[in-house]
Amino acid sequence: MSNDFSNGEFAGNMSGYRDKGFAQRSGYGDKPCLLVVDFIVGFTDPSTPLGGDFSSQLAVTNRLLPAFRSAGLPVAYTTIAYEPHFRDAGIFIKKVPSLAILLKGSRMVEVDSRIKPQPGDRIIEKKFASAFFGTDLDSYLRSQGVDTIVMVGCTTSGCIRASAIDSLQYGYYTVVVRDGVGDRPEGTHEANLLDIDAKYGDVVSAADVLEHLQSKSAAGGLATQANDDFMGWWNQGR
Repeated sequence: MSNDFSNGEFAGNMSGYRDKGFAQRSGYGDKPCLLVVDFIVGFTDPSTPLGGDFSSQLAVTNRLLPAFRSAGLPVAYTTIAYEPHFRDAGIFIKKVPSLAILLKGSRMVEVDSRIKPQPGDRIIEKKFASAFFGTDLDSYLRSQGVDTIVMVGCTTSGCIRASAIDSLQYGYYTVVVRDGVGDRPEGTHEANLLDIDAKYGDVVSAADVLEHLQSKSAAGGLATQANDDFMGWWNQGR
């Protein structure tokens, strides 16, 4: 596994990090989950106050989804949704008033139809940046035997960064898909990817993830793990 910071200003910065002992590779564990962070209409429609053009990142996500599903691996999505009184938005909505478009039950909080969830996928509703904060994501992942989170979504400087930090802090191998995450300003996107890669997780390409899944599948690892997990669950209920 390698990172993608290979040239330009960011390569120089990453080299400085490495000289001080940062930016090592933590790699993958035994069972990954694909976590799709906030690819909801309120963010993926460029005409909304919160929106940006994430069409290329959505296309990358659509390459990863069938690979995870065919391997019997969990897929989880997050959305942000608020009650009409917005008391559940706390100070966050004072800082970012545009969050008011994310009303529970509205089209704005629906997962983008280009990456539509399938039966068996998990949808996590959150109120703040991290996919973990105030949600049952951690308990869901542990119930599935997951030890690795592969992350796509938006935005890199906000919900991706916050979720990556918490993923590490909850003890998960954390992998952020460089070409599967996006932000509004490119500079902010690049700076946060560099910092995530230095401190919290491995920033890799979608091709790296797919290669890892294929190698595990060829070795029988993913199929065996999925079968063992199912049999463990089945036997618990008998």
